[in-house]
Amino acid sequence: MIGKKKKSDSKSLASQKRNRRKLLSFFRVIRYGTDSFIRNSWLSIAATAVMTITLLIIFTAFVAQNILTDTIGDLRSKVKMSIYLQTDTTDQVGSDLSTELKKLSSVRAVTYISAEVAQTQDALNHQDDASFLEAQNAATNKYPATLSVEVNDISNTSQLENFVNTNAMVKKSLNPDHKPSFAGVRRNTIESIGRAVSFAQKVGLAAGAVFIFISSLIIFNTIRMAIFNRKEEIQMMKLIGADKSFIRGPFLVESMMYGFLAALVATGLGIWVLYNVSSTLTSYQIKVQPTIDLVTIYAWPVLLVMIATGSIIGVISSLLATYRYLK
Repeated sequence: MIGKKKKSDSKSLASQKRNRRKLLSFFRVIRYGTDSFIRNSWLSIAATAVMTITLLIIFTAFVAQNILTDTIGDLRSKVKMSIYLQTDTTDQVGSDLSTELKKLSSVRAVTYISAEVAQTQDALNHQDDASFLEAQNAATNKYPATLSVEVNDISNTSQLENFVNTNAMVKKSLNPDHKPSFAGVRRNTIESIGRAVSFAQKVGLAAGAVFIFISSLIIFNTIRMAIFNRKEEIQMMKLIGADKSFIRGPFLVESMMYGFLAALVATGLGIWVLYNVSSTLTSYQIKVQPTIDLVTIYAWPVLLVMIATGSIIGVISSLLATYRYLK
C-alpha cells in the first residue's frame, strides 16, 4: 500500500516537473522571439509595414463592398417600373391588377395611381408655374392611370414583362400612347454601378492576393535572415537535443508579432479614415452610415479577425522558412 502511494507521488511529481519545463520553455520561446524581433528592428519594421498595407487593403475591400452594396440597395428601392393604363380605368380594375401583380415572385410592392390622382400630383409639382396650370385646366384630361411596380431585382424584369404581354386584363387596359417603362436612365445607371462594384471587388481581391504574396515573401526572407544570423546558435541547440518545435518557436512568435502589430495599425487607420470620409461620401448620397455602425458595433471582432489574418500569414511564411532548414 505504501509502495503504491510512493509510486503515485513519484508520478505526480514527475508530471509537475514536466509541466514546469513546458511552461518555462514556452516563456523562453516568447522571450527569444521578442529579442529577435527587436534585434532585427529594420527588417521587422519593413515586414510589419508591408503586412499593414496588406491588412489595410483587406479591410478597405470589406468596407467598400458593404458601402457599395448598401448604396445600390438604396438606389434599387427607389426605382419603380410603370405600367400605364387607359385614362378611364376604374379603381376596381386598378385594384384587381395590383392584386394580380403582387402574386408575382419578382414583385415587391405595387401602387395604383388613378388618372385623377396623377393629374392632381402633377398640378402640385407645378403649382408655381401659372402657364402650366392654365394649359392643364384648358386641356381634356389625358393623364394615364399608372401601376407603379417595385421589383426585387431591377436587372431581371422578364416575369413582369411576360405578365404584361400575356395577362388579358392588363392587355385590355393598357394605354396605347404610353408603353410600360421596364427600363430607364436610373435603371441603366444602377446596372452600371453594379458592374463597377463587381469589377472593384475583383480588383480588391487581386490587390489583396498580391500584397499577401509580397508580405509573405518579405516575412519569409526576414525569418531566413534571422536563421542565418543565429545559425551557430541553432546548430548548438540541435546538438544538445533541442526539439524542432523549440527551435522553430521563436521564429513563429516573431512572425506573429508582425501580424499583431500590423493588425492594430491597419484596423485603427482604416476606422479613422472611414470616419473622416463619411461626411464627404454621405454628401454624394453614398450609404456609408450602416457600415460605420457595423464597424463600431463589431470593432473588437473586426480587430480579432485582422490579428488572426495577419498571424496566419506570418505563421505560414515562418513555417515555410524554417521547414527546409530544420528538415
